[in-house]
Amino acid sequence: MKKRYLSILLAGLMACSAFLSGCGAEEASDDGPIIIGHQSSTTGTGAKWGQAEVKAIDMYVEKLNAEGGINGRQVEVIHYDNKSDQAEAVNVCKRLISDGAIAMIGPSQSGNAIACSSICEEEQIPLITTTGTSELLTVPEGSDEALQYIFRVCFIDPYQGSVAATFAHDDLSCVKAAILTDVGSDYSTFLGKYFHDTFTELGGEVVAEESFRSEELEYKAQLAKIKELDPDVLYLPTTHTQGALAMKQARELGMDCVFIGCDNWPTEELFEIAGTAAEGAYIINSASLADPILADFVEEYREKYNEDPVMPNPAFAVDAIMLLEDAITEVGTDPTAIADWLENAKDVEVLTGVFTNDPATHNPIGKNAVIEQVNGTEFEYVTTVAASVSDAE
Repeated sequence: MKKRYLSILLAGLMACSAFLSGCGAEEASDDGPIIIGHQSSTTGTGAKWGQAEVKAIDMYVEKLNAEGGINGRQVEVIHYDNKSDQAEAVNVCKRLISDGAIAMIGPSQSGNAIACSSICEEEQIPLITTTGTSELLTVPEGSDEALQYIFRVCFIDPYQGSVAATFAHDDLSCVKAAILTDVGSDYSTFLGKYFHDTFTELGGEVVAEESFRSEELEYKAQLAKIKELDPDVLYLPTTHTQGALAMKQARELGMDCVFIGCDNWPTEELFEIAGTAAEGAYIINSASLADPILADFVEEYREKYNEDPVMPNPAFAVDAIMLLEDAITEVGTDPTAIADWLENAKDVEVLTGVFTNDPATHNPIGKNAVIEQVNGTEFEYVTTVAASVSDAE
């Protein structure tokens, strides 16, 4: 009996010791860094924007940690390169979750973000895309409900296409439009569709819709057909390389219409490829270097890195980290609690303005668009298009 009693006592002491040890480990974890994951394309087609995201996040987090972090804990952001590839984006997503990330910023490209969305839903980790504009990211095709853990800080494709068409028709007084799209890109084809729908609804006529495949760099056959129909404006929802080549080839054919591009265009390579053919072209963007609201951020970025931030990605990356900072400050580090906070976020101050989430779609409500124009080798700020609540729906 005595031996049995001693055995029970020893077992109890061991269990107590294990419990206290576990408590100590949990307490130590609570004092450790808050891990946030970030994936972007720091190599590949999206490298300039991805690298700018990394720099902007690091610049913000460095200041945040110097001021004490979040609730007294330091913030550690783990960056991985997804190489502009969907398979790699999925691998990186899994790696970040394995690394202990309680939330994820990026991917920036819609296709990569969509590829990661099911993983984040299953693992219950909030994902905030910076520039993933596809409406199917947060509300998948065939569903009428937003995914619980997937969010964005940018506007969606229907809105961007609509802004381009409205600006062409109402501000530039264009009556006839043509559209040239990349059939290998959902982003390009969807933007073309939304432009078409809005332009015709406003009373304009889309006289030509031509397309090419992603790997093609010669568009003169398509442009020659467009030229015959004499449009006032040519909408080019393409990459900056494709857009630059299309503008150059169009001018070589003698086309004198207005060009309108998209938020893929703002990079110095546009000027290097297009040359003077880009002069006067308009760009629908979501953030501009010359936007007064971003003046302090742009100046700080230039001083730290001796270069301009390649918009809009770095601004939206800061928006995302600011949202997570506020969420964690209020509800702690539980990923589901963070997702619930993001879903109900309203009038939250972020770098690009004020953020309010639509719980039904997980799209920002009232996200403004910025219109820029090519002037020499600069993207000149023209105006901000204020969005309404319905624009986010």
